[in-house]
Amino acid sequence: MAEYRTGQIRNFAVLGHTGAGKSSLLEALLFGARTIAQKGRVDKGTNHADFTAQEKAHQHSLEPSFLNIDHDGHHINLIDTPGLPDFFGRALQPLPAVESVLLVINAATGIESVTARAFAAARAQGKAVMLVVNHIDGNEDRLEALLADIQQQFGPRCLPVNLPGDDCVVDCYLHPAFESATRFSDVTTAHEQLVETVLEEDDKLMELYLEQGENLSPEQLHEPLEIALRMGHLVPVCFTSAEQDTGIPELLELLIQLMPNPREGNPPQFVNGTGDKVKPVDLSTKSTDHVLAHVFRVNIDPYFGRMAIMRVYQGKITNGMKLFAGVERKPFKVTHLLSLQGDKQVEMGQAVPGDICALAKIDELEVGSVLHESHDEDEYHLPPLVLPQPIFGLAVSSKRRGDEQKIAEVLNKLVAEDPSLSIARNEAEGQTVLQGLGDMHLQIALEKALQVFKVDMHTEKPAVAYRETILTQGQARYRHKKQSGGAGQFGEVELRVEPLPRGEGFKFESRVVGGAIPGQFIPAVEKGVKEAMKAGELGSYPVEDIKVTVLDGKHHSVDSKEIAFVMAGKKAFMDAVSEAKPVILEPIVQMQIKVDSAQVGDITGDISSRRGFVCGTESDNDGRVVVSVEAPLATVDDFATRLKSITGGEGEYTMAFARYEPVPEHVQQQMVSEKA
Repeated sequence: MAEYRTGQIRNFAVLGHTGAGKSSLLEALLFGARTIAQKGRVDKGTNHADFTAQEKAHQHSLEPSFLNIDHDGHHINLIDTPGLPDFFGRALQPLPAVESVLLVINAATGIESVTARAFAAARAQGKAVMLVVNHIDGNEDRLEALLADIQQQFGPRCLPVNLPGDDCVVDCYLHPAFESATRFSDVTTAHEQLVETVLEEDDKLMELYLEQGENLSPEQLHEPLEIALRMGHLVPVCFTSAEQDTGIPELLELLIQLMPNPREGNPPQFVNGTGDKVKPVDLSTKSTDHVLAHVFRVNIDPYFGRMAIMRVYQGKITNGMKLFAGVERKPFKVTHLLSLQGDKQVEMGQAVPGDICALAKIDELEVGSVLHESHDEDEYHLPPLVLPQPIFGLAVSSKRRGDEQKIAEVLNKLVAEDPSLSIARNEAEGQTVLQGLGDMHLQIALEKALQVFKVDMHTEKPAVAYRETILTQGQARYRHKKQSGGAGQFGEVELRVEPLPRGEGFKFESRVVGGAIPGQFIPAVEKGVKEAMKAGELGSYPVEDIKVTVLDGKHHSVDSKEIAFVMAGKKAFMDAVSEAKPVILEPIVQMQIKVDSAQVGDITGDISSRRGFVCGTESDNDGRVVVSVEAPLATVDDFATRLKSITGGEGEYTMAFARYEPVPEHVQQQMVSEKA
């Protein structure tokens, strides 16, 4: 394939709510750039982004897929992402690897839940965002109001770079056609708004524009334009019809001329070191420097093995060179450097800064791995991507005796591919729980386990991921002493527990002085504490948001061993927690419920009966009402059935984790008594 320089690369993640037309837009772009001879279709299973058997069967994008275009001397990487709310974690995976996000909006349905979440996530990571209003054919009368909705929700800096005309779009920035008719507004107004917004980033050019009346070319405006895009001071809006190819040539030009190359975007902040020694690292994006690349996605195939998809940030990767993965001491050899085009893999001669490429059959590569050339960079890494917290659970077990190990291996593969899944062990029930973002998320994962990895699992009712924490300080001392004829066991630990703010997890500190507990046994105390935290004091739920401080203890010169201090730490922790007003925490979810106005009363009444409350209501642009509510997850497990009953199948809702809160006292008493 053709070689190119960093400045010629553009990287995009394509996000949007299901039904926005992301896959059809990508087909139109591939066709418009003459990368493919014929456009595929989602309903026929022929589009290039949705190529897995599952995606063809469900007619939805279920995993990120990778496409690329060589057009007008530039190389454009396009990453298609799922639009179903249950797969929002998968949609976020490519964000660290790109400079820009194409956020696709369906002109018929407007801004939807995933649209808003995706915009917030993209800007939180400093990505330039371009809004693409798709399906404009047949929805011409909605477009002006939709642009107003966009500016109201995402800010007045969302400005059109083209406007819909009669069976075309009219350029307002690169080649403004000032005399052309548009369906609303006009080219002159749109052009002036764009130029003035861009010039706010450059005082000298602003002076030329205002005082001398100079017309400024897009080339003169390029540098302040890129600043405005990076800072989120400008969000371009363009209009397309992927089905009719309307606006597609214009969009291709905009992707190249407007959006940042890898040297112009906001790079993710690499860091070096761990703990208190973490320091930020600035990369050069020079192909002559040491290689640094980051694995952001892993695909695992039972026949072809593990494929790691990575973004190159610095240096040049070529076949035959040796690289290290993180802190691995032994390097691996690059043998097949691949470019991905849907389900096809194309050999690459080299990968330069900005490239998105893949390496196959290197087992030590996982999501988050940093590839480098020198042991000086062993601890270079990117902070983990913040993904939605998995709150739905299914207890899984083997249907056939002896499959337990195989199930464990398959679950680990599923989580390696999709970090928004997680595996938890419910010690109280002796269950392995697969957790995800929703029922469909889990069902698709289990379906893949069966169809791809040939493992069938028995599942039980979704388990709510309760937690425990404490409300006050507690202190306890415990002596573990065991003598059975030979060498004994002795360890004594005194520790204090205290609550941390919600979401801060676990902190451990030792203030032991005078060698009361020898330093080599302090990690054993921490190990015992962590073991005790897995099954808490009240309902055997994991304990979180707690600080443990070891204060004192005793040891024996002969009988003190690691196991003794593990047991002492464990028992002291449990006793201290019992003194610190332990409480059970339950996950609270935010729900956006869309119904007809006549059904709002039934919905609010139903939510109130589930210990939930209504946060607000607003009218949607399709004439329905969106009811925003919060409720305990444990009470809404059958809400989908109830909503279908109330609305005759016409209602819809999305759900996302909000936070953990203590359960009411009477509920906690009931839960504890049931566990007894």
